[in-house]
Amino acid sequence: MRPRELLGLTLPLLLLLPLCPARSAARFDPTWESLDARQLPAWFDQAKFGIFIHWGVFSVPSFGSEWFWWYWQKEKILKYVKFMKDNYPPSFKYEDFGPLFTAKFFNANQWADIFQASGAKYIVLTSKHHEEYSWNWNAIDEGPKRDIVKELEVAIRNRTDLRFGLYYSLFEWFHPLFLEDESSSFHKRQFPVSKTLPELYELVNAYQPEILWSDGDGGAPDQYWNSTGFLAWLYNESPVRDTVVTNDRWGAGSICKHGGFYTCSDRYNPGYLLPHKWENCMTIDKLSWGYRRDAGISDYLTIEELVKQLVETVSCGGNLLMNIGPTLDGTISVVFEERLRQMGSWLRVNGEAIYETQTWRSQNDTVTPDVWYTCKPKEKLVYAIFLKWPTSGQLFLGQPKAILAATQKTKLMKQLQYLYA
Repeated sequence: MRPRELLGLTLPLLLLLPLCPARSAARFDPTWESLDARQLPAWFDQAKFGIFIHWGVFSVPSFGSEWFWWYWQKEKILKYVKFMKDNYPPSFKYEDFGPLFTAKFFNANQWADIFQASGAKYIVLTSKHHEEYSWNWNAIDEGPKRDIVKELEVAIRNRTDLRFGLYYSLFEWFHPLFLEDESSSFHKRQFPVSKTLPELYELVNAYQPEILWSDGDGGAPDQYWNSTGFLAWLYNESPVRDTVVTNDRWGAGSICKHGGFYTCSDRYNPGYLLPHKWENCMTIDKLSWGYRRDAGISDYLTIEELVKQLVETVSCGGNLLMNIGPTLDGTISVVFEERLRQMGSWLRVNGEAIYETQTWRSQNDTVTPDVWYTCKPKEKLVYAIFLKWPTSGQLFLGQPKAILAATQKTKLMKQLQYLYA
């Protein structure tokens, strides 16, 4: 059979439920009560830092937002309409961008080396965004004419110590089957049965992602998507059942309530300790997840701002998933590469206070602002991470108590001083 495409990226079509190795002892029922009781694999909390990669057909216009098609055709926002009028013929359709997604300079080994240098411990690549449907968009027949998902998976696993993950959008804005199901108030289930669920099984069996990052429920409940049924298979039968982690976007009402780790919202950074493992998915480009040719230098977060996000997130028990948007030809722009390498430089100095740490009894200091704490109880270590050097030359900490001095070593780590002065 012909390969199938997710977001312009290739997936070979496989049998949905191939034979798997022997089952794990623990079994999970297709209910949230059972699935939510699954213990999150320890590697995820230890990792702390990952890279999100938004790359697909929206990278061709690379204007405004990765929601380009929606803003142009559905909401008809003026700047998107004008962009198309000024740059493309009147007959040009969104599907015409497909062949232009060439990835001709994509080098999976080069990407893997950059990600390794960043200090990240996992990546999440968009395998399908909200836009894709029909048109035979696959990376074998259109655009790259190669399996770029497999190339990146192999490079990550062969050249780095990172975990490989994939993002998948449950719904598609303009797919006729989804729109028909929506018009029936989701009593019909043509779209998940014929497209979403087969693709999810295919995705897991073909690439064995250790992070499955779901998104885009389209307002439909988890029963419509049969999310609990799929997750029970994922945790019980799939080839990644023992190591896979999932998020909380499995249907309307599930976010911040059900699933593996919580995301709660995009750019979620509460600033206080949560009782459940969570992730702050955010973007280096403040305005878009995909690459934008119209971005200015002030639209990108500085390394100081990114380190602050990482430190605050980890101190409050979260992971940071920092997003980049590659270009249509498969290159990582210099501003994204610079931020990734800068983060790696910071982590090589200060990573001891980030990786494999736990939250302390206080997340931040009550006397001095911009001081955040992590700890390693087994080693009897507490880390005070301060983001600004005090103008007085003295650092006062209100949270450490004298009673801790005999059993805990407080490491004060001056942040950002090494950065490119």
